[in-house]
Amino acid sequence: MEWVRNRYRISDDKSELDLFFVVPAIQESYWASGRTQAVIEESIANSLTLGLYCDGRQIGFARAVTDKCTFAWVCDVIVHPDYRHIGLGKWLMDCLGEHPDMADVSEQFLRTRDAHGLYEQYGYRVCDAMVRNREST
Repeated sequence: MEWVRNRYRISDDKSELDLFFVVPAIQESYWASGRTQAVIEESIANSLTLGLYCDGRQIGFARAVTDKCTFAWVCDVIVHPDYRHIGLGKWLMDCLGEHPDMADVSEQFLRTRDAHGLYEQYGYRVCDAMVRNREST
């Protein structure tokens, strides 16, 4: 799928993703600073992904892990700092929600420590959850 707005474009075509943008952007985030390139590439291969582009250059990314009907985990939502605060993150979330793999999902989850206001606009709310982390060896 593809969405176009002025000089910006969002696509779910994984072959268009610029890993020279995506990998470091994820690795520089507070939530994934220890992720290796191999893990990031595998997570992309096993997820719904959207790339955000401006004039042919990737400037944003989002992915979701989903069964397409009951559950989705939205993660790794990133917009390049030069393009923040102009509504592109909201548009990325809009497109993710409209995607056929997400449109009928009954429960969507995400984690954030600093963007509650953005995600509350999409109906997300803070809730209790349990998590299990595998210990690294």
